[in-house]
Amino acid sequence: MPPALRAAWRLLRLLAHALLGLWLVAWRFPRLNADQQQAHVQAWSLGLLACAGVRLQLRGRPVRTGPALLVANHHSWLDIPVLHAARYCRFISKSDVQAWPLVGTLATAAGTLYIRRESRRDALRMVGDMEQALRAGEVLAVFPEGQTGDGRALLPFHANLLQAALAAGAPVQPVGLRFVDGRSGAISRAPSFVGDESFLGSVWRTLKAPGITAVVHFGPPEQAQGRDRRAWSQALQAQVDELRRG
Repeated sequence: MPPALRAAWRLLRLLAHALLGLWLVAWRFPRLNADQQQAHVQAWSLGLLACAGVRLQLRGRPVRTGPALLVANHHSWLDIPVLHAARYCRFISKSDVQAWPLVGTLATAAGTLYIRRESRRDALRMVGDMEQALRAGEVLAVFPEGQTGDGRALLPFHANLLQAALAAGAPVQPVGLRFVDGRSGAISRAPSFVGDESFLGSVWRTLKAPGITAVVHFGPPEQAQGRDRRAWSQALQAQVDELRRG
């Protein structure tokens, strides 16, 4: 099938799948308990990957229960549905996302916690909300780079969000993400979303690809073991870097 025709077909499937998600949120979610909602989010995310021509490959084992904080590298718009498909978790996201058409509705229904990054007071509020969620036994996820990278090298990790795990005494699980060309096995840059790249351009490039495998590599969960958040962040960055390569 020609790449443009393949992309158009996948795009139609994605739009239909997004509408299904809105229907689930509006009509099914109010009747479901939290565990059932989480199962639907994971199943919907798996369906989204299938519509986009992305296969999921897991390495290692995600935590079975919370509390836990997942920390992962950030490369693509696909990172969030990929992690949701691998293991349901609540993401920490910039507040702008909440207002995005369709995406904001789905993200909010999936349990996203929003932060205004420009506000120090809001950052403190978010750390408190995260600590409360962890003490309630939830699984949260953050991208400590704070923005998408080019996939070649990790950006420095921001340590501030680790404070919630320190305060709650919760373990942190490092996670490495990478995208692989389904035919050659080489690293795929198709899903990248960085710098001046447009979101729609990244989506179209991904949909044109003959096939992509999203590799999610979970490392063992760990406690702070007396480290402050800065030292812990540096150790986690090294682990995530190793996991995304291995």
